[in-house]
Amino acid sequence: MKAVAYQQSLPVESAESLIDTLLPDPVAQGRDLLVEVQAIAVNPVDTKVRRGVAPEPGQWKLLGWDAVGVVRAVGEQVSLFKPGDRVWYAGSITRPGANSQLHLVDERIVGHASATLSNAEAVALPLTTITAWELLFDRFGVAPGKQVSDDALLVIGAAGGVGSILVQLARRLTGLTIIGTASRPETASWVRELGAHHVIDHHQPLAPQLQALGIAGVRYAASLTNTAANLPQLVEVIAPQGKLGVIDDAPTLDVMPLKRKAISFHWELMFTRSMFETPDMIGQHRLLEEVAALVDAGVIRTTLGEHYGTINAANLRRAHALIESGKARGKIVLEGWA
Repeated sequence: MKAVAYQQSLPVESAESLIDTLLPDPVAQGRDLLVEVQAIAVNPVDTKVRRGVAPEPGQWKLLGWDAVGVVRAVGEQVSLFKPGDRVWYAGSITRPGANSQLHLVDERIVGHASATLSNAEAVALPLTTITAWELLFDRFGVAPGKQVSDDALLVIGAAGGVGSILVQLARRLTGLTIIGTASRPETASWVRELGAHHVIDHHQPLAPQLQALGIAGVRYAASLTNTAANLPQLVEVIAPQGKLGVIDDAPTLDVMPLKRKAISFHWELMFTRSMFETPDMIGQHRLLEEVAALVDAGVIRTTLGEHYGTINAANLRRAHALIESGKARGKIVLEGWA
């Protein structure tokens, strides 16, 4: 099968940082689906792994944790899918990624893809949607529903992949007031289109901007980027007994300043369920099924930002470079094999 992989951890400018190659076809066993991959999306985790994880000498490392494709074969224990089903998923970070024509994935973290979205539109959603959903409803414990509420959600980095879907979920499924942050006119406009009630600039002090909106403090803050640098400001603007959720990789993080306000701290990593095969691992299957229904009902829209063409090493290197620049809006997707 065709694949895009690497054998050395290299800067994205190197032609060998991602390479077109041929690898053996995998075989489905147990609860695995063998999926013919039709579209992929690129996430910050791809660039982090490429830079920091080198395979064993002579081996290939496959990235890619967003895929849409068609089931071609199933393992003997599979009960949720059959050959011919069109599926979407984010996969497991402990297994080879989906940047290949054929890919194995456990059925418990797979959903039937949205029927109304194209492959490119659909593949923008799985990883970021799982992350946003788990952060909002599992970690923060927000109850879905349009209950009248004075509570607010602050989303730091709202124009990125996770922010783009978190804003939508919070606006469409809860009664929270959503404040997103963005620093450029085009990203601020994007966040407003997705449903944020207010947009403020994360390059400027947060507290005065919130006060100008009449918001003294937020009950929930989702810090999706640059948490270590922003932590003092977040402590300032989160209300007493509020909640802080984090997804980025801060080298060090001193959470003691949270104590005075009794702010609870929540890590979100959507790979945890598959990494440890937790008893609720199948929750991601159910989540993706529910999101597909929400998309098909017109409640949630794709967060596709850029389409970078067919799946090959050159296009994937371009996608990695854009993500590393910090200027990506929404999700970068690639589709089809030349």
